[in-house]
Amino acid sequence: MAGGLVALLDDVAAIAKVAAASLDDIGAAAGKASIKAAGVVVDDAAVTPRYVHGFSPQRELPIIRKIAMGSIRNKLLIILPVAMILSQFLPQALPYLLIAGGLFLCYEGAEKVYEAFGGGHHDDAAAPAAAIGPDHEKTMVSGAIRTDLILSAEIMVISLSSVEDEPFLTRLLVLIVVAFLITALVYGVVALIVKMDDVGLSLARRESSFSRRIGRGLVAAMPKVMSVLTVVGIAAMLWVGGHILLVNVGEAGFHWPADRLHDVEHWFAGLVQGGVSGFLSWSAGTVVSALVGLAVGAIVVLIVHLIPKRQKAASAH
Repeated sequence: MAGGLVALLDDVAAIAKVAAASLDDIGAAAGKASIKAAGVVVDDAAVTPRYVHGFSPQRELPIIRKIAMGSIRNKLLIILPVAMILSQFLPQALPYLLIAGGLFLCYEGAEKVYEAFGGGHHDDAAAPAAAIGPDHEKTMVSGAIRTDLILSAEIMVISLSSVEDEPFLTRLLVLIVVAFLITALVYGVVALIVKMDDVGLSLARRESSFSRRIGRGLVAAMPKVMSVLTVVGIAAMLWVGGHILLVNVGEAGFHWPADRLHDVEHWFAGLVQGGVSGFLSWSAGTVVSALVGLAVGAIVVLIVHLIPKRQKAASAH
């Protein structure tokens, strides 16, 4: 009896070791997938704070919580089933989905550049103070969740592409981990950014001169932080969108763009020796990808905005 119990415990220990190894593999794969989607994550964190602009401080965190819950529903109930079905039965469609997503990111980034240079402004989050109420809050949350659906789809498909050779169950678990991890990261950062000025105001009211200096510094710095975050978000959209296009056009069969990107990266890597060569290679690839993203996005902006406007003006005359 004792021998049987020892054997059973050995079997349980062996199963536990296998399960732990599997969890380690899933965790490592989820980490890799999350890093691969980092550019879109930056964009997501940069875009979301505008949806709470103008609301009272008491409503900011509840609104972020509502958007985060909508993001989880987007990832688990809409994107995950579609992604898993396609990866299982039609994996050759994934590069084309990524190309479509890359085009959207390039368009979004180029449109923001176009707006920054006086081409108009389409900020749906802006609203007069009198309009800010329950209905406006509902509209903002719905708009943020719709935007999140597109960005979350990009994150999930990019993550899936990094584990597409894994078994079905591993892919499923990795995407579930990524869904919760990325959502917690993005909306945790968003909440921190949104409430940082309130923290600064609280510190500025304290008796300690050191606390007051820190508080005033935080309040003064937040507009600059938001401006920098906006620029980083635009750059991330162009970089990630351009890189997705270059790589996945190659996956779809047209290898020339991806080959030229690799040539540029290798050329810069060969300029110097040591660890700096890797940084130069990455920087060159990033700049090239961003320029490609800007060029392609500009073409899409031209098609979507400028050509219809000119046709409308011509018909008016």
